[in-house]
Amino acid sequence: MTSTSWLSLQGVGMRYGEGAQAALALESIDLAIAEREFVTIVGPSGCGKSTLLYLVGGFLRPTSGSLTLRGRAIVGPGPDRGIVFQRYSLFPWLTVRGNISYGLEEQRIPRAERDQIVGEHIRLVHLEGSEDRYPRQLSGGMQQRVALAQTLVCRPDILLMDEPFGALDAQTRRILQDEVRRIWQRDTKTVLFVTHDVEEAVALGTRIVVMSARPGRIKEVIQRDFDVAEGEEFEANPAFAALRLRVWRSVKEEVEAARV
Repeated sequence: MTSTSWLSLQGVGMRYGEGAQAALALESIDLAIAEREFVTIVGPSGCGKSTLLYLVGGFLRPTSGSLTLRGRAIVGPGPDRGIVFQRYSLFPWLTVRGNISYGLEEQRIPRAERDQIVGEHIRLVHLEGSEDRYPRQLSGGMQQRVALAQTLVCRPDILLMDEPFGALDAQTRRILQDEVRRIWQRDTKTVLFVTHDVEEAVALGTRIVVMSARPGRIKEVIQRDFDVAEGEEFEANPAFAALRLRVWRSVKEEVEAARV
């Protein structure tokens, strides 16, 4: 099996409903993602970005086509795929430590090993000192850090992120973008990241997938041919500005097409 077939989508389509009331969300999606890639998906509202992510997560079944991960068909959710939503999926009655350790407890990981893994991930997302606080005592950015650690602690093969920073202020959003990039560079996990923000898509993705207006198709896939270092003021980089403009124009065409 080649690296390009690590995650494969072939002829994927998704239709909601039946008959005259049916709505075609996705059509003829072909996409191959290599192991350790960071792929961002951007496009106009309603183009099926999140639907595509949920298909990879196994939460939805396609009405046509197939999805495989490491050569095995995706037929439902599994521990090899971890997902981080925009809304923090935390248990309000558990502390930071309790939320992060929940998945390990479900897997019956021994207490000593569990505590070690949880401690590593608390440090990884910079939540030292907040271990015994509850979600209501945390800022939005801190809650999203907990959600990220909660997902990473189960060691999925691929990390699926559905506009995880969409509800955050610009400053916190930028900080967490740097955190996700740092974690990806350290662990080299495969990441599939949905966003409506063109700048975020270019800043994070090693490849940027631009989707068309509904029904969602892949309009183009753009390779980013320069690196973005942690903490870099990349906005001043001419190559970044040029790529951001290219992606924005591509998305804008689809936004305008959706209005016709």
